[in-house]
Amino acid sequence: MPTYLVAGGAGFIGSNLIGKLLEEKGAKVICLDNFLTGEKKNLVEFEANPNFEFFEHDIVKPIKIDQKLDYIINLACPASPPDYRSHPIETLEVCSIGVKNLLDLALRNSARFVHASTSEVYGDPLEHPQTESYWGHVNSYGERSCYDEGKRFAESLIYIYKKDLGLNSGLIRIFNTYGPKMRPFDGRVVTNFIRQALANEDITMYGDGKQSRSFCYVDDQIEAQIKMLHSDFEGPVNIGNPNEFTMLELAEGVIKLTDSKSKIVHKPLPADDPTQRQPDISLAKENLAWEPKVQLEEGLKKTIEWLRKLGY
Repeated sequence: MPTYLVAGGAGFIGSNLIGKLLEEKGAKVICLDNFLTGEKKNLVEFEANPNFEFFEHDIVKPIKIDQKLDYIINLACPASPPDYRSHPIETLEVCSIGVKNLLDLALRNSARFVHASTSEVYGDPLEHPQTESYWGHVNSYGERSCYDEGKRFAESLIYIYKKDLGLNSGLIRIFNTYGPKMRPFDGRVVTNFIRQALANEDITMYGDGKQSRSFCYVDDQIEAQIKMLHSDFEGPVNIGNPNEFTMLELAEGVIKLTDSKSKIVHKPLPADDPTQRQPDISLAKENLAWEPKVQLEEGLKKTIEWLRKLGY
């Protein structure tokens, strides 16, 4: 009967993870979130479950949990560019003070600690696809640096706790993930395109649309995270779908699947926006026996259906 603590559990990925963890027989899940970017409605379905407990809390502040914890996973951090640009100080603090508070909590409980890092640690990569051994090409003094360098700092902190203090830790690097429970106006490309297409509005394309991303459906992402929690693998390990698409291909696919009359309009590319992003998932296959199952068209159909149910 394990007890999990999910920091950032009211967010898109966190709430999907909680739902899956609660399916484990006897498992208890404690969620921490301060609703900076997470949403209360994502937790409503769990409120009647006696094995679910929620604390509204900012992990930058000292964390006091009286119960014995077996697993801690950290998903607490603004993750979309509009969010971390709106909250740059909070982003840096949650990646530094917040991560340290969770690491200390894990040490006190002898708990397995898994941290959600990001493909943004690779910056605008000069290596393609990106392997975990690639050190990255990141601007430390720019628009995205609060997130990119915040996540890089967190990785360094976890390394010290693992090597010097003996913490049982695992590090995952999340590549673009999408699916139900994303905020429709979170500023990420999948929700932007689908929402605009459903309304037959112009689809906003930043740059020429030739920049690429690799999109992982949330169910696949959650499966990998649970495998990481239950393993002794240290990582870092890339978790994403290695199938690469340009932004133009994504927009055209969304228009087709929604039978939309939308036209694509181009706007300037934001500063430091990566031109390519594709994970090498060899380590995930080897150490977690994981690879994604849901491909883009199927995942987009599910996400479109979910947004339609919300009234878009």
